[in-house]
Amino acid sequence: MEFPMHWLIILVVVLILFGGRKIPELMRGLGEGVRGFKEGMSGSGPKSTPPAQSASTEKPAEEKPQA
Repeated sequence: MEFPMHWLIILVVVLILFGGRKIPELMRGLGEGVRGFKEGMSGSGPKSTPPAQSASTEKPAEEKPQA
């Protein structure tokens, strides 16, 4: 089976657009996304816990005006 020339052209274009350093990061992100999707579809993924109340969401105490 011969290697189709159009795949080589696509590979070169992707390498030029994203660069050699960015491609592993893109593939890692894609793999994590696919893994998360599969876990979500099977329902066996890690359960997420509700976010805890942070101090920044609480209202600050009101100051009394000075007379």
